[in-house]
Amino acid sequence: MFESFSPAPPDPILGLTEAFKADPNPAKVNLGVGVYQDENGRTPVLPSVKAAEAALLGSETTKGYLPIAGDPDYARRVEELVFGAGRESGLRARARTAYAPGGTGALRVGADLVADSAGRGRGAWISAPTWPNHRGLFSAAGFEVRDLPYFDPATSALRRDAFLDALRQVPAGDVVVLHAGCHNPTGVDPDAAAWREIVAIAAARGWLPFLDSAYLGFGDGVEEDAAPLRAMFDAGVEFMAAISFSKNMGLYRERVGALTVVAKDTKTADTVFSRMKKTIRVLFSNPAAHGPLTAAMVLTDRMLRTMWDAELAAMRSRLHAVRAAFADGLAARVKDRSFDFIRAQRGMFSFTGLTPAQVAFLRETKSIYMTADGRANVVGLLPGNLDRVCDAIAESLRAAG
Repeated sequence: MFESFSPAPPDPILGLTEAFKADPNPAKVNLGVGVYQDENGRTPVLPSVKAAEAALLGSETTKGYLPIAGDPDYARRVEELVFGAGRESGLRARARTAYAPGGTGALRVGADLVADSAGRGRGAWISAPTWPNHRGLFSAAGFEVRDLPYFDPATSALRRDAFLDALRQVPAGDVVVLHAGCHNPTGVDPDAAAWREIVAIAAARGWLPFLDSAYLGFGDGVEEDAAPLRAMFDAGVEFMAAISFSKNMGLYRERVGALTVVAKDTKTADTVFSRMKKTIRVLFSNPAAHGPLTAAMVLTDRMLRTMWDAELAAMRSRLHAVRAAFADGLAARVKDRSFDFIRAQRGMFSFTGLTPAQVAFLRETKSIYMTADGRANVVGLLPGNLDRVCDAIAESLRAAG
């Protein structure tokens, strides 16, 4: 049977990492992989996480299964973090949260939940461009995936009017996948006024927003980055949210995520939650414990939460600083164009504006790796390689322009 199989195309990001690892150049630079790195190029275990893990290991008495939806305290802590104080009664009435294996798992649970309950063949609308796995996840769940105009390469900015106009045309009952912040791959987010319009359009048109929150706290802070989700909730809109703690707690390999569904009332929320648990049972049966219990302890313990807030602020500060240094470094070498857009973008990623030919030049002649569309993970820029990368990009603009 397997002889009839044809090889799958390499993943555009993970395949890039494999090529990077195979490169013998000691000065190689990886700007493709989507993980946070400190100034030493490490993806650290946060001290708050390490302390929580030690406490858990010391107090653990069983390896028995958790409920299908995961630890209830973890779910409460996720909702408190995302939706903030003052919404407790509304959350109890309208919101239901279940563990999922990372943000990717949350997206797939939500996609299958809607497809199986509301009927396959519906439209799932994604920004052009978006994280490549969005298309794969919703296609695999049986959606017809369609693009929304989002990024303007000429201005390195949001196509605001085109994007909002397209949202006004999305049919009721379709799903619209929205990055809650730190858009991957562009780093370009709607401003507060645009978000108000997005919420109003969703309420008026009746399509289902599905907010992907993979970088909470990496933009301007947890409170600020959660504003789009809170605006949806306060407007009474029904929506789903995929939450990830891979980046902001560094829990990449622990696969710590959650799916929150916000319904119009308690009866509907309970019904959807029952369907969510049925979907989870089919996909992965029972949840993991170590990662989500670690995250819940960090969010619950006052001392650990204070530590984590400071650690997250330090990571965010590094992101802002390296963006500024990157923009300044390119501006000093390339006088005929502006790189202020790099400074204005948010999160780990920057759409640099480099062409596939320029990206290929960097890889083949300089051992500098980024995805073919010019997306760079700015935290791959370290004190020891920033100048070299800026020199190489300036050369690529001349050589492969």
